[in-house]
Amino acid sequence: MKRRTLLKASPALLGLPEWVHAQSAYPNKPIKYIVPVAAGGGSDMVGRALCDRLSRVIGQAMVVDNLGGGGGVIAAQTTVRAPADGYTLMQGYVATHGTSPATRKLPYDPIADFTPIGMIGSTPNVLVCNANLAPKTITSFLEFLKQNPGKLSYGSAGAGSLTHLTAELFKMQTNTFLVHIPYRGIAPAITDLIGGQTQMMFPGLAAALPHIRGGRIRALAVTGTQRHALLTDVPTLEEAGLKGFDAQQWYGVVGPANMPEAIVKQLNDGMAAVLAQPDFKDKLSAEAVELMPMKPTEFAAYMKKDIARWTALAKARDIHLDS
Repeated sequence: MKRRTLLKASPALLGLPEWVHAQSAYPNKPIKYIVPVAAGGGSDMVGRALCDRLSRVIGQAMVVDNLGGGGGVIAAQTTVRAPADGYTLMQGYVATHGTSPATRKLPYDPIADFTPIGMIGSTPNVLVCNANLAPKTITSFLEFLKQNPGKLSYGSAGAGSLTHLTAELFKMQTNTFLVHIPYRGIAPAITDLIGGQTQMMFPGLAAALPHIRGGRIRALAVTGTQRHALLTDVPTLEEAGLKGFDAQQWYGVVGPANMPEAIVKQLNDGMAAVLAQPDFKDKLSAEAVELMPMKPTEFAAYMKKDIARWTALAKARDIHLDS
């Protein structure tokens, strides 16, 4: 083949993926953004808010595709199988890249099968109890638990969920015992907490906030290293003596493994520009989500650390959800 003919040959004829030819023009078509939950709710809101702003920054439409089911497995597998050309992204979060890898065997590797692009933000979990329960503070609640072992139950959004593992971490660090009642989702779990069928739980702050403000449940403590701006009168669990206690419902962006570095940088730079917008920060803060901009390497390290932490807890509490 002559040199002139070789230069005109398509990437496919040269045995190269098509994105090699189009990389310099990225993005030149709409980008699919997979959200691994059904439409509606906090995770979907975060994804749509990001896509709306990021599409303006990079100059290309971003189409949200809600692929719920299997605790994020369907969305993750779809992402892993997509071309690594930057036109299929996924909102990785604490379930897909944290608690699920810690508690069950998955058809994907949460680290090796993905390209980390950047962190969006997180919302803490909050220890709440039924409004009619006698204890009014975290200190009195801990005393109440120790005096009534096994008499209280806690709800969760499902076995292996962050709400489940956070409560098990709490039990382990406080040396207390509560009965676990798993639900199919956070909404029915909160409904039964309000009704008194369960007595406490660890929902994400975004989901719990309307009920806390309405007086239907009582906030006793938040996870994290500092008090939350929306609940300044509620102490952290660390203040209550549980050193290093942390649990975050976090959201980030990943793509298929081996995405080109130039595209990853372009997307990360675009995310940084969005997260730096004051009104975007205000929009997510109103939903209890605090922004956490990170470079891809920082985000990768964060995910590895989160998986390791929840894996250690799952082993300590003998939590294995494989069928």
